[in-house]
Amino acid sequence: MSAAQSSVPLWQPAPARAAATELARFIAYAKARYRSGAEDYQALWRWSVADPDRFWHAVWTFCDVVGEGPGDIAVEDCDRMPGARWFPAARLNYAENLLRVRGAGDALVFWGEDRVKRRLSHDQLNDLVDRLRQALAAAGVTKGDRVAGYLPNLPETVAAMLATASLGAIWASASPDFGVQGVLDRLSQIAPKVLLAADGYFYSGKTYDCLEKLEDIAARLPGLERVVVVGYVSDRPACETVAKAIVFDDFIAPFTAGPPVFVRLPFDHPLAILFSSGTTGTPKCIVHSAGGTLLQHLKEHRLHSDVRPGDRVFYFTTCGWMMWNWLVTALASGATLLLYDGNPALLDGRILFDYADAEGMTLLGTSAKWIDAIAKMGLEPARTHDLGSLRTLTSTGSPLSPEGFDYVYGRIKSDLQLSSIAGGTDIVSCFVLGNPMGPVWRGEIQTRGLGMRVEIYDETGTPRIGVPGELVCTRAFPSMPVGFWNDPGGERYRAAYFERFPGVWCHGDWAELTERDGVIIYGRSDATLNPGGVRIGTAELYRQVEAIDEILESLAIGQDWQGDVRIVLFVRLRPGLTLDQPLIEAIRRRIRDNASPRHVPAVVIQVADIPRTKSGKIVELAVRDVVHGRPVRNVEALANPDALDLYRDLPSLRE
Repeated sequence: MSAAQSSVPLWQPAPARAAATELARFIAYAKARYRSGAEDYQALWRWSVADPDRFWHAVWTFCDVVGEGPGDIAVEDCDRMPGARWFPAARLNYAENLLRVRGAGDALVFWGEDRVKRRLSHDQLNDLVDRLRQALAAAGVTKGDRVAGYLPNLPETVAAMLATASLGAIWASASPDFGVQGVLDRLSQIAPKVLLAADGYFYSGKTYDCLEKLEDIAARLPGLERVVVVGYVSDRPACETVAKAIVFDDFIAPFTAGPPVFVRLPFDHPLAILFSSGTTGTPKCIVHSAGGTLLQHLKEHRLHSDVRPGDRVFYFTTCGWMMWNWLVTALASGATLLLYDGNPALLDGRILFDYADAEGMTLLGTSAKWIDAIAKMGLEPARTHDLGSLRTLTSTGSPLSPEGFDYVYGRIKSDLQLSSIAGGTDIVSCFVLGNPMGPVWRGEIQTRGLGMRVEIYDETGTPRIGVPGELVCTRAFPSMPVGFWNDPGGERYRAAYFERFPGVWCHGDWAELTERDGVIIYGRSDATLNPGGVRIGTAELYRQVEAIDEILESLAIGQDWQGDVRIVLFVRLRPGLTLDQPLIEAIRRRIRDNASPRHVPAVVIQVADIPRTKSGKIVELAVRDVVHGRPVRNVEALANPDALDLYRDLPSLRE
């Protein structure tokens, strides 16, 4: 039975549970103080998009945002997109809001696979952030400077991000499994003054050294004044060959923690730079504001995910994914962060459930691919683990299949809010996500986000219900990017989201709004590769593949395969050459070493020609349609349309 045919929800919260949620408290609060008139979620959503000024003001006051303001006006020019201005009278600091809790209770718990376990109390985290703040300031970091991390998901990573924010500087990060070029493609654009990096990391029980890559990165990164090396795989990293390097412990050693100091800045002051997938060139540098990130995450944590003070929140994520930023902000709701770095399939897939039981996890965040993987492994956590504290499971990265919903409720836990969520790096948050007071229907995301006027447009820009179309947002929201780095006129920013439908954010997801006001997402509507829910840009592959002497050019697509997407790479070789296994392995090795393991293609195929437009651009979308047996539109725009026949009915794509 399809999601649209389901007549009975998989889960419905008991009345007592629904009444005890933060969302229920907010509904009563907004009605009493802001005259919302809303009695349930659907009415609250309608009010939130009809009166964004009062709604977002209510979120600020309900969540007790620390700062000066909010003032009487939450938003100016809300109908301008882009161009709206949020909380013009307010001043705040993101780190101050995340570090408001003090005491001996856990702020951070860390597991590095099954080898390393650490924890920091709120007082210890505050002290570490303050020492780092002083060290960064002594290194010359000030408001607007960039500080970058090339780090695993460590406590030091969280502390470094918060120390950066406390100064009004701008944080950016990349995961240590990225190769040298992948890091340089991102960080060289923003010229960080300080780079914090680990000496290595663990994965599947193996130790990976990062110092050789770090030596190359440090030598080639423009504007870099200091490299701080965190000892993770060793107590004291030997980093003498890395230019401008100092060991983390030595970096903070001269400084004693004192009273916290935070620079309060305008609501739209930049907090972090996140990087796009690099689909059409080097990754775009997306600048997000401190106020917008904080307020949007507070709403999503407390109202949509029912995060409460004292909860213990986990998300499986690297520091190169926006979900890491989402996880960190849970500190602002008084939650403890449960950090993990390594392989989530360790101990025959049990490691994360062991973690949940050991640490009283209340929210487990993961990906649809992981849920599918443990289902295929035959895991039954409902039988092997207690999971008594777990109230919410969130899934993102790619659409969760209806069978994935069945598995969660049948094999993990029956009394659980399963929130399939979707948004992106572009907004550092979600367009569609959970409702802790509402039912969960098989294969459906529960709801559109509060304050997010999400619609599904057909090709003419007409809102539709019950049929797939483009997911759009028709009104401004606080976590829209400040802009792109090095885009002073905003042309690239406007082209990325507002070109298809002027004045409307077009996100690039192919989705459906159901009669129940739920959402089904079918995948990306552009050419972005999406294996395992990780967005990968084709240009990142091409830069590596086409550096190999035997290869003239290449083209990559995502092929729908066994409920997921796999990367298929087509290569055109020099005349007289034939693709053989040694060359395939050389291609995969170069991609793995210089991009990341996630970029490695599942299938590599030799072709005689690659289709392109008359202006010389290769056409991934046309090839993807041919591979999937779909008609190709605008064939007349191609310079060599006959080349498409080379991609039809390939036996190697049926294996």
